[in-house]
Amino acid sequence: MTAERESSQRERQGTVVSDKMDKTIVVEVTSTKPHPLYKKVVRRSRRLKAHDERNEARIGDKVLVRECRPLSRTKTWRLIRILERAE
Repeated sequence: MTAERESSQRERQGTVVSDKMDKTIVVEVTSTKPHPLYKKVVRRSRRLKAHDERNEARIGDKVLVRECRPLSRTKTWRLIRILERAE
């Protein structure tokens, strides 16, 4: 069995909007899709809580998170890597 299972674990890119909790970051993931009836492009955003073991992510960083088993009541994502640091 390999360490990475591509089919069952979703990955999302997003921006860190909060790093105030210990070992937890809040990541805002934005997606765009056309409205089913009116075809206007609609932007949707979700806020995910992700586990950051070493407290390395900061507000404004672009990060990659992967779905995992529930780590707490609301935390079901893990930080994989920081794609781009904030200025």
